[in-house]
Amino acid sequence: MKAKVEVECTPEEARAFLGLPDVTELNQYMVGEMKKRIDASAPEELMKSWVSFGGQAQEQFMKMMGAAATRGFSGGAKSGE
Repeated sequence: MKAKVEVECTPEEARAFLGLPDVTELNQYMVGEMKKRIDASAPEELMKSWVSFGGQAQEQFMKMMGAAATRGFSGGAKSGE
């Protein structure tokens, strides 16, 4: 049996229904802090720090995937299982 239910509601109503917290104030605070940091420093410097972090994160992810692949191919599971 297959049933389809469509619900129309606002994001606020959906959060309340699912019991999720309202993070509107936190989001406004974070956006305000980012604006302050951008205004206080050169946007180019802020972007450089973000981009360098992104590159490091990508490199770490690739290392993790490589290690997982190596373990998988070099006897992670016994034959016949």
